[in-house]
Amino acid sequence: MTIQEAMHARHSVRQYENRPLGDEVIAALKQEIAACNRESGLHIQLVTNEPKAFRSMMARYGKFSGVTNYLALIGRKSEDLDELCGYYGERLVLLAQQLGLNSCWVAMTYKKIPQALEIGPGEKLPVVIALGYGVTSGKTHRSKKPEQVSSVSGPAPQWFQKGVEAALLAPTAMNQQKFKFTLDGSQVEAKAGVGFYSKIDLGIVKYHFEQGAGKDRFTWR
Repeated sequence: MTIQEAMHARHSVRQYENRPLGDEVIAALKQEIAACNRESGLHIQLVTNEPKAFRSMMARYGKFSGVTNYLALIGRKSEDLDELCGYYGERLVLLAQQLGLNSCWVAMTYKKIPQALEIGPGEKLPVVIALGYGVTSGKTHRSKKPEQVSSVSGPAPQWFQKGVEAALLAPTAMNQQKFKFTLDGSQVEAKAGVGFYSKIDLGIVKYHFEQGAGKDRFTWR
């Protein structure tokens, strides 16, 4: 499965089978986590066989079941922490999809289990990502049109169109897609909308945009 195919195939899943992750899958995830942490300075961790985080009332309210594996997006407190978590978290989400796993971004409906995590001084856990073998593969949600989330003077080049289309496949809080891409020559500006977790969403959609457009086609402004 290519990363483009993964973007199309991946949908949020909240119910999981009682099936552990295989050794090869864990090894592949840990290798990519290490690469993400080196690049970003984050402290992302993979938690496996840990059922307590999704046994809370909030998790049941969120209709989660069978979640025993998750990614903990941890990093030093900073203005760009949420965006970094979104960007590198989605990089791992799409790898997970390529490895045959399903996933769901989770901001509130879980319980922090201190024994399962390493959160250092000055670090914060803004969000986690549930992982596993879904009971279903999820479903497609309604999406905005490209012109609703992008702005360009004159005809949009094909790479920009592909980037916006890829961004529209990205998961966002409440599926609200509150983001905007603006093209100026070969520079692209990405802006977050107003709302909860909008900066996490911005990181997610920026990663999607890069995969659709091609990182060598433009620079971020």
